Amino acid sequence: MLNFYFVQTGAGLAAMGAVLVFALAGLGSAKGILIAGSQAGGVLSEKPELFGQLLVIMALPGTQGFYGFICAIMAALRSGLIAGQITISPTQGLVIFFLGLGTGIVELMSAIYQGKASAVATNMVAKQPTEAGKAILIPALVETYAVVALLANILLLIWVTGTKF
Repeated sequence: MLNFYFVQTGAGLAAMGAVLVFALAGLGSAKGILIAGSQAGGVLSEKPELFGQLLVIMALPGTQGFYGFICAIMAALRSGLIAGQITISPTQGLVIFFLGLGTGIVELMSAIYQGKASAVATNMVAKQPTEAGKAILIPALVETYAVVALLANILLLIWVTGTKF
């Protein structure tokens, strides 16, 4: 009964939100890097001299994992989980849970789509090595929405935990 009670508290809901954003963002980054790395591996097997140009393109889908980590730590800090002094209501915990879920889904999907965009950029560099600067813009545009989700999460966390419901 005590374990179920924790889930109903603000702290329990906030903890689940933090876990969700971190897990979903990490899964998306792993999948995105797999997609980008698989494509780059094929190109590098024939043109190893392109490694430096493809390294950033391969790594870009990994940033969503870091964004998920930042969101999870912010949720834990703002809710009092890390300090051990829970300062949020169950309603605030529920909002943090849904913030984690929503941001996690955006980070998951943007990392996967960024992996696909990175694969396209890899093909572009393979055919036109001098166009690597232009090619990196393809996955960088997808990054924009991951950053927007990160910023929205941080701003909403600050607002939600600064307001008593």
